[in-house]
Amino acid sequence: MLESPYNHTMENPATFFLVGIPGLLSSHLWMAVSLSVMYTMAFLGNTLLMSIICMDSTLHEPMYCFLCILAAVDIVMASSVVPKMLSIFCSGNGSISFHACFAQMYFVHAATAIETGLLLAMAFDRYVAICKPLHYKRILTPKVVLVISVSTVSRGIISMTPLSWMLSHLPFCGSNVVSHSYCELMAVAKLACASRMPSRLYSLTVTSIIVGFDVAFVAASYILILRAVFNLSSKIAQRKALSTCGSHVGVMALYYFPGLASIYVAWVAQDTVPLHSQVLLADLYLILPPTLNPIIYGIRTKQIRKKVWNLLMFFF
Repeated sequence: MLESPYNHTMENPATFFLVGIPGLLSSHLWMAVSLSVMYTMAFLGNTLLMSIICMDSTLHEPMYCFLCILAAVDIVMASSVVPKMLSIFCSGNGSISFHACFAQMYFVHAATAIETGLLLAMAFDRYVAICKPLHYKRILTPKVVLVISVSTVSRGIISMTPLSWMLSHLPFCGSNVVSHSYCELMAVAKLACASRMPSRLYSLTVTSIIVGFDVAFVAASYILILRAVFNLSSKIAQRKALSTCGSHVGVMALYYFPGLASIYVAWVAQDTVPLHSQVLLADLYLILPPTLNPIIYGIRTKQIRKKVWNLLMFFF
């Protein structure tokens, strides 16, 4: 009887070794300093954002509810990889257990899937607010917001579960050295001794469906938003309507551009782009949005900016 390629055998290593950023080992200390600063900003900024939204009843609106969940997802995403990265960059300790590696992989990819769904939910919120302002509260009721939030989180969790199962049940009987600074899907899959085609096809299909669906509907939402805005007779009203979308557009650009670039490099141009550039791009994709999202919303959103300022004045 032929053995299934997904049989979990005793040949699998107990530990993987993450090398950090190949070719830039001499810069690891500087990477650690930069990463520490960014992670501190990400953790404190998103925690502050969540606290303000949860404590202030005037911010209990759909847009801020989605933003609160986004901040929580950003903390999970950054916390899944940064502590281990700092261990690698500071002490060279790149060992990570087999199960911890796949747990890290699962959290990272589930968080990114949830984040793109939240960006779609926020685009829908802006569409209703600008194109159907008189029906805003009737359309985006607390129940609808809860259903959207639960569906978005569930989609990310469920979509990544089969992929994690397939990869963790591949036999890893060769090298256990991962040429990356975290357990990135493609980098770990390359070490498998069996065919990776089923997991590659699943990953490509699910990623294409989720990202393609979300980007298409976000684009459709903003086409309708722009059409409604430019039909307004008042220039002041046009600027005000566009300013309410500014933060969301900035966060989307920060998420989708590095993400799509990372996917393109991993699937199409991996042989032409240096490995250290691929790893750096993947690392920035996970840490840059969580770091800058609170800053973008803090600067661009008047209500949040005012609450942050009042909170700082209270303590200092």
